[in-house]
Parts: sequence; C-alpha cells; structure tokens
Amino acid sequence: LAGTLTISNAWSRSTPPGVTVGLAYFTLKNDTGPPDRLLKISSPVAENVQVHRTEIQGGIARMREVAVLHVDAGQTVEFAPNGMHVMLTGLRKPLVEGEKFELDLQFEVAGAHKAQVVVRKD
Repeated sequence: LAGTLTISNAWSRSTPPGVTVGLAYFTLKNDTGPPDRLLKISSPVAENVQVHRTEIQGGIARMREVAVLHVDAGQTVEFAPNGMHVMLTGLRKPLVEGEKFELDLQFEVAGAHKAQVVVRKD
C-alpha cells in the first residue's frame, strides 16, 4: 500500500435537547496512489447522514448535498463550519459535550473507514 486514507480531527458541536439535527467536521486526507470517492456515510447516532457543502450565492448561504465526494490522490478535504460538513438528521439523542460517536465512511477504493467524533461545546 503506497499510503493511506486518513480521517482526523473529527468533531461535532453539542446539541440542545429536542434538536434532531447535528453537524460533524473532520479532515480527510488521501495519501494513497489512486483518487477515491466517498460513496456512503452513516452513524449510529442519526437516522440519516449526508455530506453537504455550503455555498454563498448573492450573500445567502445555501446547503447543497454532495452525493459522491471525489478525493484526488494527495488531496486534503477540510470539513469545517461554513464549508463542507456532515449533516446528521434524525438524531437519536442529543450530542453531549465530552461524548464521542462514530461515523462509518465507505470509499470506492479504500473501503470502509471509521472516524471517532468528539462532541465539543459550541
């Protein structure tokens, strides 16, 4: 294996009780030879998990789903506030500061990867 696909610095903000939507962020680095694609993402804490990109159009922020995320060889993709992020909908319980949860990512080439997400205060 020439290199690895790594997911690091995964974090999420805590959510107040009753809120069923959360966000997660991380750094995705493709140090492998071939380009890759993130095909599917899921988590035990949410019913639905999607990758979204925030785009500013005419001063208005809009979220667009990224159905398949391409990651070129040697590329680093930052998931960060006001940019690319993971949308967690149908949260099964609030995200509590200090707790962790898992994201399951399925890549076309690199296969299955897990990320430990740390919940931080806003």
